[in-house]
Amino acid sequence: MVDFLETEQGRRLAYHKTEGAGPTVVFLGGLKSDMEGTKAIHLEDWCQARGQAFLRFDYSGHGQSSERFEDGCIGDWHEDTLAAVDALTEGGLVVVGSSMGGWQALLLAKARADRIKGMVTIAAAPDFTEDGYWANFTNAQKEALEAVGHVELPSDYMEPYIITKRMIEDGRDHLVLREALPLPFPVRFLQGTEDTAVTRETALRLLDHADCENMRLTLVKGGDHSLSDPRSLDLITQAITEVL
Repeated sequence: MVDFLETEQGRRLAYHKTEGAGPTVVFLGGLKSDMEGTKAIHLEDWCQARGQAFLRFDYSGHGQSSERFEDGCIGDWHEDTLAAVDALTEGGLVVVGSSMGGWQALLLAKARADRIKGMVTIAAAPDFTEDGYWANFTNAQKEALEAVGHVELPSDYMEPYIITKRMIEDGRDHLVLREALPLPFPVRFLQGTEDTAVTRETALRLLDHADCENMRLTLVKGGDHSLSDPRSLDLITQAITEVL
């Protein structure tokens, strides 16, 4: 049974919440993914078996939530994350962020540092609008962004991604690798060596940049971007257990 949260911005977010012991494990999904993905469901089942509180939700423009994907941006999804966490959870949090959700986890750490007790990221993609999209756009694509307001990028998973001028410009307001990034809690980063969407260089840059006394990066040999196979799912739950 899906529940819905109305946000201050007038967006309607779909979510599933499991009651249980704290801290609450919060799953933050990737760009254009939703809360019905393999990792989200696996972690919900794992938390229920442990009696652990758990939350998964869809950002606006994703899954069963309101709005169109093309109209959203990093800042909107950060607002959605804050709205879901503030309204639906209490006390400590262990944040699990996948791909773009890893960026969202880092933004949440800056906004709600006092509540986060641990973090696990899976192929975290901080600052990808700038370092991935913009840095690799051709002159023709940059001109199209100005003239048309968006460009289409091929996707390995589904129809093309529509990347808007607003997403690029808003992304610049939410970069996390250009200034101090204190993470005063245990952190585990997971990164597949065969990931074609996020490079291991990105993972190493994040590891070097963040200020954290208990931080570890695990490279999964042969792992892809999703890390949704049984072996990887075990690594994710192992990492959550460590930070708990």
